[in-house]
Amino acid sequence: MKMLFVGDVVGRPGRRAVRELVPRLRDRFSASFVVVNCENAAGGLGVTPETANELLRAGADCLTSGNHIFAKKEIVPFLDSEQRILRPANYPPDAPGKGIGFYRAHDTEVAVINLSGRTFMDPMDCPFRVCDELLGQALSRTKCILIDIHAEATSEKQAIGWYVDGRASAVLGTHTHVQTSDERILPQGTAYITDVGMTGPRDSVLGVKADLIIRRYLTGLPVRFEIAHGTAVLSAVCVDIDPATGRALSIERILEELSED
Repeated sequence: MKMLFVGDVVGRPGRRAVRELVPRLRDRFSASFVVVNCENAAGGLGVTPETANELLRAGADCLTSGNHIFAKKEIVPFLDSEQRILRPANYPPDAPGKGIGFYRAHDTEVAVINLSGRTFMDPMDCPFRVCDELLGQALSRTKCILIDIHAEATSEKQAIGWYVDGRASAVLGTHTHVQTSDERILPQGTAYITDVGMTGPRDSVLGVKADLIIRRYLTGLPVRFEIAHGTAVLSAVCVDIDPATGRALSIERILEELSED
């Protein structure tokens, strides 16, 4: 069973890349399940019901997120009503939404777990302990489990990968927007990559116009971020999973370009 995971979608260019490229990639890789991180889908910060639905219509079966999930207040009721969108599970228990979802991929049930790191991030419950609890729930129903670890520190992402090796099918990092080249299958069968990368404008600084970020560094003054234009890139991975064992058979990095209209 092949699962396609698309990295952090940034603004309109990222959404356009998902609309135009995800259907092609699903066919090319014969993917039966697609997960898209929607963390920055609405103007580069957060997600709205409208932008979430746009990604779902484009072919996403599940949306994961991260530390900006509550940036748009209108998303709050949507998190409780739409089962296909997740927020990090280690937010406080009373936060809207949920951090684990169960979905069908043809005749196989798939569990998706969304976690946030704590190093250089907002305070959260311990992702390791929360992950233990959710893996217990997931493994009682399926062996096919994907984890999105949305974190700043590469060490924290790697630690999560090793911590759950053999208990999850894949641990895929998000948040830093730069695709890493360390994809591998860990010894007990868990596919891993430190960061899947960004889906958004290629000629930018993490999706934002480069001159604005340079000005901020040069002056130390706040600037209003604007999403860059031009060629968009879609960063993703395809993970092939044995549904009988939950072990990953392969993980392949994907980087596709989409020229501006």
